[in-house]
Amino acid sequence: MGLSHGLFICFLLLGGMELCYPQTTSPGETYYSLPSRPPVVVECLEAQLVVTVSKNLFGTGKLVRPADLTLGPENCEPLASMDADDVVRFEVGLHECGNGMQVTDSALVYSTFLLHSPRPAGNLSILRTNRAEVPIECRYPRHSNVSSQAVLPTWVPFRTTMLSEEKLVFSLRLMEEDWGSEKRSPTFQLGDVAHLQAEVHTGSHVPLRLFVDHCVATLTPTRNASPHHTIVDFHGCLVDGLSDASSAFKSPRPRPETLQFTVDMFHFANDSRNTIYITCHLKVTPADQVPDQLNKACSFIKSTKRWYPVEGTADVCHCCNKGSCGLPGHSRRLSHLERGRRKSASRARSRRHVTEEAEITVGPLIFLGKAGDRGVEGSTSPHTSVMLGLGLATVVSLTLATMGLVLARRHRTASRLVICPVSVPQ
Repeated sequence: MGLSHGLFICFLLLGGMELCYPQTTSPGETYYSLPSRPPVVVECLEAQLVVTVSKNLFGTGKLVRPADLTLGPENCEPLASMDADDVVRFEVGLHECGNGMQVTDSALVYSTFLLHSPRPAGNLSILRTNRAEVPIECRYPRHSNVSSQAVLPTWVPFRTTMLSEEKLVFSLRLMEEDWGSEKRSPTFQLGDVAHLQAEVHTGSHVPLRLFVDHCVATLTPTRNASPHHTIVDFHGCLVDGLSDASSAFKSPRPRPETLQFTVDMFHFANDSRNTIYITCHLKVTPADQVPDQLNKACSFIKSTKRWYPVEGTADVCHCCNKGSCGLPGHSRRLSHLERGRRKSASRARSRRHVTEEAEITVGPLIFLGKAGDRGVEGSTSPHTSVMLGLGLATVVSLTLATMGLVLARRHRTASRLVICPVSVPQ
């Protein structure tokens, strides 16, 4: 009786009979209580990205199928695995599967995502697991060697030195509201403002001015994906400011080689995904060149209903209203713009390649509070249900109290009525 009573108390306290008995081990073995393995493990190798996914991805005991897992915008499939394996592995190159690459001051950032898209099994038409998208990111330092091996050769040819002098490095980064540092988390609430900073690192190059020629927002890192939303168009017109948004370029610039702008966050109405990517085409001109219709940064000011440039005269923005600013796809080259320099300098420049334009993608930008960000569409969180119940109870209580006051006032009014006798003449 005493043993049964003790087991019953143990069951209530520990939640199961298996925890009420000591763990048994075979001779020569030692029992350890190890922490659970993370559901997704990422290894950033020198030229490869290795992703290991637990089949118990959601921690519910319901195993996902390897065929329902893909990596990146190109939907790369996992390595072949046995049914007995409890993990699924991906091994891809850093530039494969449509991985995005971003250059920051201190690192090269490769970004992609793991997608779990369940499909009905057999002849069934139901699903027992959720769709999920897991952002993945690898950072490689720019100011140190990421390999453990020696760098060969240890000498640098003079020709390489000449080429490096004209190498331009473009970047597009999410910034904090004060523009003082890079944003730590890419998460937003709908209605927030994203602060974007485009920059070019010139090295020993001649002074340059940076422009954002074109920007588009998509659901994947692919610029031509559908649906898409154009943010900057017509060689530097921030057309997103024409809508109900306050998107605009920041004026004045902090430096000629840096351009900052804000974008009011949004999501695509007919899609349940809660991530977007922003791809911008960046270009440069000599810093002393006067801005024109092909090289400008124009914002639409709703109070005056006019376009204003960050620098230059207002007439460079007039073409933003018409949507025709120069020839489509036409851009000037630095070697052409510098014909007035000495002939010897021009010949030297013609023998060297100068990268003047680049397309940079930032993302994924993740939105919180959207219906699909928990992986189950149409679901309501417990917190929301509790708040809704409290609100309904409050409304009912106020209604009953109001009706009681009205009835009480009518009762008091009726009790105060006095019937005056009417005398009838004899």
